[in-house]
Amino acid sequence: MIRAGALRLQDIQGVLRLLIRQYLQPGDLAVDATAGWGRDTLFLAECVGSSGMVHAFDVQAAALAETGRRLAERGWEKRVILHLSDHAHLGEILKDPVRTVMFNLGYLPGSDHRVRTEPASTLAALRAGVGLLRDGGVLAVTLYRGHAGGEKEAAEAERYLGALPAREFSVLKGGYINQEATVPYWILVERKGRGG
Repeated sequence: MIRAGALRLQDIQGVLRLLIRQYLQPGDLAVDATAGWGRDTLFLAECVGSSGMVHAFDVQAAALAETGRRLAERGWEKRVILHLSDHAHLGEILKDPVRTVMFNLGYLPGSDHRVRTEPASTLAALRAGVGLLRDGGVLAVTLYRGHAGGEKEAAEAERYLGALPAREFSVLKGGYINQEATVPYWILVERKGRGG
């Protein structure tokens, strides 16, 4: 339950986390495919609790070190396994079905903008993430179009996710319609249960 006034629509990640929280339960397995400074990793670790597990991926050691530091501050380091790896490899590393996979594409704020997610590795990671989802699980991807390569990455991700079969998946797109075209937006993918 969110208290009155706690959520603001200008916080697109906050809106997305509110939706994702509805899926996660203590004991679940979740993935942060782009750990960055650890905000989504911390969110997932809180949701899955001490009986759950989060796998967090990033290609930058400094980002994982900061994520690890933030987890340790809360005593949550045993809830998370940090992988210094491109998210494209998550399907090789993980085999068990997961409840949630989160992606926050683009570059790490405050770092070298040339180090960023790329369309080819992102598509490989999205395919793996969709394949790992358990029935009733959800994959969330936040897309940024305002940096070099971002428009192409967003278009390719949206094309792939938009083509998922409707009998197996529900795919929802959320974003601002009264702001410039390059603002971030998200896509949420839910794997339907056996009953459809």
